[in-house]
Amino acid sequence: EPSLGLAPIIIQQIFDIIEQLRKDGVTVFLVEQNANQALKIADRAYVLENGRVVMQGTGEQLLTDPKVREAYLGG
Repeated sequence: EPSLGLAPIIIQQIFDIIEQLRKDGVTVFLVEQNANQALKIADRAYVLENGRVVMQGTGEQLLTDPKVREAYLGG
């Protein structure tokens, strides 16, 4: 979880770097509780509950999914 315990400005810098790596074609496996930020840059995303994949799709699909929004993104 690269953003855990960091100041917001540092979090943004880290996600900017991750986004640039993605644009450069580098595969990044990201585990992150900041679902909103992570889904914005994800090509593929998975929602885990109790160690099981319960939802999957593109970052955009999960970001706009009503169930994901309610459960993980605050509505």
